[in-house]
Amino acid sequence: MPSLTPEAKRYADALEALRRPERPASWEELNPYDRCITRGLPGAMMPGFYNHNYQILQTPGYVAILVEMIHDVRIIPLDGRPHLGQGVRQWMGNSRGRWEGQTLVVETTGFTEKIREFTGNAQRLVNGERVGTYQASFGTPTLTLVERFTRVDANTMDYRLTVTDPATFTRPWTAATPMLKVTEPIFEYACHEGNYAVPNMLSAARAREQAESQKKSQPQ
Repeated sequence: MPSLTPEAKRYADALEALRRPERPASWEELNPYDRCITRGLPGAMMPGFYNHNYQILQTPGYVAILVEMIHDVRIIPLDGRPHLGQGVRQWMGNSRGRWEGQTLVVETTGFTEKIREFTGNAQRLVNGERVGTYQASFGTPTLTLVERFTRVDANTMDYRLTVTDPATFTRPWTAATPMLKVTEPIFEYACHEGNYAVPNMLSAARAREQAESQKKSQPQ
């Protein structure tokens, strides 16, 4: 991974200092993935923990990609239309596709600043100690994502992505991963911002703080 720009590094450090992942002060300290909104791009297309399956539907004018994780759906026009104007910003940006031989090339721009909850490989701070990296959503209005889907054989797709974001990274970077065909169905990912997870995390954090406060107030 390339280095972060100085501005992005300051942003990541400030956000890391603000967040207390094991004890969030409010929903504002939870990122869009915590809140079941989206993993954004390229996060939604990167494998990781679970539910990383994709259903790709193709018609003459569009390709649609159903992402099992957080049920994102990407609808990609193939008719050469331009990107949306700069005034329209979306969680997943706006994608436009074209064919280069047997490779589907998808370019996505128009990301919202709201997705930029973390930048790069931020690390959790728990009780003042770093405990490793966790999945980070990132993206700024300057992010351009270019993806390439190439069918290798009946059961394998070569998937490559290139991230260019001068506000975040000092240079573009590229990742590649094979996609393998599966026969199992896509299941509903019943996660949404109104579910119990966020209220439970916040109430549990307050309960833990209250218990620790009571323990400290007891005579030794």
